Amino acid sequence: MSRDMERTRRLVAFKGRVEKRIRKLEVELKDLQATLETVNSILLEKGFKRADTARETSVTEAVSADKAITVEPEESVRESYASPENVLPLKTTAGELLGVLYLTEDSLRALPAADKNFEINTPPFTHFLMERVLMKMQERDNELVRTGQLSPDCALSYSVVREGDLIREISVNNVDLERMKELKSSIRWTLEKMYEKTKPLS
Repeated sequence: MSRDMERTRRLVAFKGRVEKRIRKLEVELKDLQATLETVNSILLEKGFKRADTARETSVTEAVSADKAITVEPEESVRESYASPENVLPLKTTAGELLGVLYLTEDSLRALPAADKNFEINTPPFTHFLMERVLMKMQERDNELVRTGQLSPDCALSYSVVREGDLIREISVNNVDLERMKELKSSIRWTLEKMYEKTKPLS
């Protein structure tokens, strides 16, 4: 093979690698743009409301593990986003954005995408995510607390913030690495199944 032919072969191979890298970056850019749009919508909703609107919606319902209803000032919800967090988009297998996960060292918050209306009564939210995943985790920790193997301050706790039947946030605290992985997978799967039940027919 002549030197020119070898040089051409290398250039063609290099061109292929560059094109592959460009395609990968384009996909990553699209994901980041979708995540940014969701974050912006959350900031607009929670941080930049007019004063009169903020007063009218100054409380949100939080469904806790014992099913009691509590109220939480919106200001405290906004302040919870001030700490450094990792942001992870939740998508269907087809690439549809379902929501965003905000992860810290020992907690997570899942917020549905701005264009999705996930209702608390849509399966499998209550039966699977609440009862089979979150409640089971909490029951295990409560047993460890009861036997003195775990401090009450370190036991898993969770809440669901909603407006009427619409889910606005799923919050879980005191989560270790193993549970973090399980929860990320369980929440994504749950939202995808809920989306399949509620998405408009094409």
